[in-house]
Amino acid sequence: TDGDIGAVFGLGFPPMKGGPFRFMDTYGICNIVDLMNNYQLEYGDRFVPTQFLIDMVKENKKFYP
Repeated sequence: TDGDIGAVFGLGFPPMKGGPFRFMDTYGICNIVDLMNNYQLEYGDRFVPTQFLIDMVKENKKFYP
């Protein structure tokens, strides 16, 4: 996605991971949401997963086909 390209070239996201959206697809969006929920308990509401990510987990969707 354009977000991956922008993150790699603009923010310095590690290119070998493919960008943040590719990384989430590879690592598992459900794992990301679980991790964010744990961080929320530990560090507060800034780590609340977005409804978009929660819906992606429920519908078993990915950013890339």
